[in-house]
Amino acid sequence: MSLVICSLLWDAEKGGNQSITYDEDGYHLVRFPYGESQESYDPWKMHDPAHGGDAPSKFPDARSGLIWPSHDGWGVLSALAFWDPDSRPSEYRARFVRDPLGSGYDSTATTDSAPTGGGQYRSYTWQMFVRKGTPLAFKVSARGRGDVKIKAPLTHAQFKLAIHTDVQTP
Repeated sequence: MSLVICSLLWDAEKGGNQSITYDEDGYHLVRFPYGESQESYDPWKMHDPAHGGDAPSKFPDARSGLIWPSHDGWGVLSALAFWDPDSRPSEYRARFVRDPLGSGYDSTATTDSAPTGGGQYRSYTWQMFVRKGTPLAFKVSARGRGDVKIKAPLTHAQFKLAIHTDVQTP
């Protein structure tokens, strides 16, 4: 079975802070830099600044948070988010989204969790069919009491897509 992979990484120590801005859905679209500076693997050019617009995207614009599947297939999505431990939200949320900047917005695998006594590290995994031409994103939210959105800084994030391209049918 063929497998194509895109693996993105952003880290505050290597790439500066990522300002948390909330979209209309109450979530922040996590952004990832282009090129070799932090990206660990993208031979299929699924995180290419040329995708999705008339002009090239530039980190940290919204398009820098997208993975554009290079093939149709069964996608295994995974993500990692490290939060600043001093921000004190009462809840962390995350979701994967198809077409987050277009008219086909489709969120899936939304999850929430309470803070722990130690570091605020979260990992997420979801599987679904992906389509070439429909971008994917990882979105997060930190919330305080009364569902108030908090601009809790991320300190590290990863977003990965592995596409099984040879899905069998009966």
